[in-house]
Amino acid sequence: QSRYERTRISEIRQIEASCIVTPSGNWIQLSDIDLLNYLDIEQYIQGGKMVSFSTLLTYCLLHGTSAFAFKPTPTREVANRVPVNLSMSGGASSVPDLKAPPAIYEGAVAAGTAKASGTWEKIFKLGIVAGCHIGFGSYLAITVGEACPAIAEANPGLQKIIFGAFGLPFGLIMTLVTGGELFTGNTALVTASVMEGKTSKANLVKNWVASYAGNFVGSLLLAYLAFKSGTLGNAPASVAIATAKCGLPFSTAFVRGILCNWLVCMAVYMASGCASLIGKMVAVWFPISAFVAMGFDHSVANMFIIPLGMLRGADVSVSDFLLKNLLPVTLGNIVGGALCVMGLYGSTFGNWGKKKDE
Repeated sequence: QSRYERTRISEIRQIEASCIVTPSGNWIQLSDIDLLNYLDIEQYIQGGKMVSFSTLLTYCLLHGTSAFAFKPTPTREVANRVPVNLSMSGGASSVPDLKAPPAIYEGAVAAGTAKASGTWEKIFKLGIVAGCHIGFGSYLAITVGEACPAIAEANPGLQKIIFGAFGLPFGLIMTLVTGGELFTGNTALVTASVMEGKTSKANLVKNWVASYAGNFVGSLLLAYLAFKSGTLGNAPASVAIATAKCGLPFSTAFVRGILCNWLVCMAVYMASGCASLIGKMVAVWFPISAFVAMGFDHSVANMFIIPLGMLRGADVSVSDFLLKNLLPVTLGNIVGGALCVMGLYGSTFGNWGKKKDE
């Protein structure tokens, strides 16, 4: 044997156990695995089958082919020899970007359980954050979508799309990614947890009240800051929106609240089933832009928009705001999230309406 061949064979003996070939002949790239933990292993269990790889590895190395890669990590105990991260070289991640429908429901129940377990203080603080985020979304929608009078006159449909696409979606994305407590989303998630027996009704009340109060405080805070900032100039949009929303009949505002939170909770529900940020953004963008463009009512968004309009001169009293809009819209939001979204999925993938022995 030549010196080169002896060197290559020596290398084979040192790293042979660090490479895996599946029964289909694919090379697996090992990452986050301690080479030293595998020096005494000649076969590896993959998918429940013993996989032999010596012959193909020898052939590849003797021909100077780089068919594998590995990254050693600090030595671990023998009991921890099982690799924690195996991925096919050039392949996709083992974590699916989108869960299967039953798994999405299970994840929603788990999320609701976690939210319900928080303290009053924690939920309230995160509610303030969520109220500010939704307020920022509404702020952007008014700044851009309601500042297109020429487009609104020539093409009202296009103006509505602009109004919906720029604003509320980014507010909800910030809320979901950062762990905010949004009342409207909690009407679905925490309700599912209660119905599955994972949390108590007392915790549901705690979560709803604390998140609603926090959302209100955050929305009012941002409305005041937006008013003081002077960025809206003399634009009449916020005044017109506030006046129109508080002039709706109770039943109309209630139905618009149902339709709104149906879409909002679908956005939250779908986003919970996505592993990537891009997936969450897509899941949020379309339902949220749709509800805004169609003119539905979101209680937390109205906590910002109507007070801002009042600060800018809208002929709306506090009682008009609370009783003619916020009350019916909030009740509609509860129906939309708890029943229209989670009730349907809970009775399909969960245990809603089923006896314990079923």
